[in-house]
Amino acid sequence: MAVNVICFYQEGCMGCEEQEPINREVESALGIRIEAIDAVRNQQYISEYNLRVTPTILVLVDGEVKERFEGLVHREELEAAIKKYL
Repeated sequence: MAVNVICFYQEGCMGCEEQEPINREVESALGIRIEAIDAVRNQQYISEYNLRVTPTILVLVDGEVKERFEGLVHREELEAAIKKYL
């Protein structure tokens, strides 16, 4: 079972800037990598994942979206969501 976590962001987004250190803490705590993708520079993802806001974090299992967070998400909530699939 392949678990991938993607955080879509855009430059100048205050919520995205606040999310970044939270993502680093989760990566360290769980020993995973959260991929950061600039949604503006990679617009194909906007329609593919129906992105409406940044930051948007997706937890994918074998390519299927299992969890979706729109806006700032706190460490405890993000960790709990990811742990379900590890």
